[in-house]
Amino acid sequence: MIFVEDQPRRPEAPYVTRVRVSVVVPSFNHAPFIETCLRSIFRQTHAPAELLVIDDGSTDNSPQIIERALRECPFPCEFLARRNRGLCATLNEGLERTSGDCFAYLGSDDVWLPEFLQARLALLEARPHAVLAYGHAYLIDEHDRIIDCTRDWAQYADGDARHMLLQAIAPMSPTVLYRRRALERHRWTEQARLEDYDLYLRLSVEGEFAFDPRVLSAWRQHSYNTSRDQVFMLDEQLKALRSAASRFGLGANELEWLQAALRFHRAEDFLRAGQKRAALGLMRHNLSGARSAREVARMFLRLVIPHRLMVWRRRLSQRRAATRYSGVEGWLNSELKPRPPGDHG
Repeated sequence: MIFVEDQPRRPEAPYVTRVRVSVVVPSFNHAPFIETCLRSIFRQTHAPAELLVIDDGSTDNSPQIIERALRECPFPCEFLARRNRGLCATLNEGLERTSGDCFAYLGSDDVWLPEFLQARLALLEARPHAVLAYGHAYLIDEHDRIIDCTRDWAQYADGDARHMLLQAIAPMSPTVLYRRRALERHRWTEQARLEDYDLYLRLSVEGEFAFDPRVLSAWRQHSYNTSRDQVFMLDEQLKALRSAASRFGLGANELEWLQAALRFHRAEDFLRAGQKRAALGLMRHNLSGARSAREVARMFLRLVIPHRLMVWRRRLSQRRAATRYSGVEGWLNSELKPRPPGDHG
């Protein structure tokens, strides 16, 4: 079944605003995906005021692909290639080199649907107390197949996002448009390896997170995603929680419970990755973080399910997602795929 509301479409009338949006693409070794990413920016119904692509020391042929693709950019753009400095430093540099009233970045393997900037900008303009606007995302694989959608399971908050973030539920980066004046006061912590979660915690003290339930972005999963490293993700989230404790007015007992809850619930991610021993350790030592006895029982039940059965269920879920969102998947493949050499149609 194809859901018509999920298919990319052009608006009946142009969206008019004087607010300028700067877009930055931090690029690193994503040669197979970078052109698709850039084309999704070129096709925005609300064109950015400027696009800056920073290649952070790629060792593949990303710079050559970027230079070629940017010849088709329909608005002002700039390309900078330099040695590797890391994602947070790249994002801060992009913020310093741009000047729009609003700021968004798109990872070089991710994708925006055509109305992304238009919709997020309209939401921010309607919500003067919001520091950012965000929404749901498709999850796509290396072949642009939709394998999941956060709309089917994520419990996102609109307004005060602090409670949501303390449960380690956070917006996906390709869904976010920031208000510059708030972002410039905080910036990315260059020592943080999990860049967005730390920033979200700090921004949530300053203002609202405006939530848009539409799905207007796609986040790509592939073999070298940083987020595949479960130990790394857990350690960085715990570090960010400890750093935010005083800012949120958390006492020692409350912080201890929140960390136990985070460890307990992250055990499910370890299970999905087939790391049962690590998942069991997290569950046994952090039972105080469970919300109910039913939740404990459900987690231990998942622990005894054979991993191959979990893999089969996940693949079945992915096939269903591909069928459900086939309209968007067809658009990704037909509109954003790089053209063969010599094809200028």
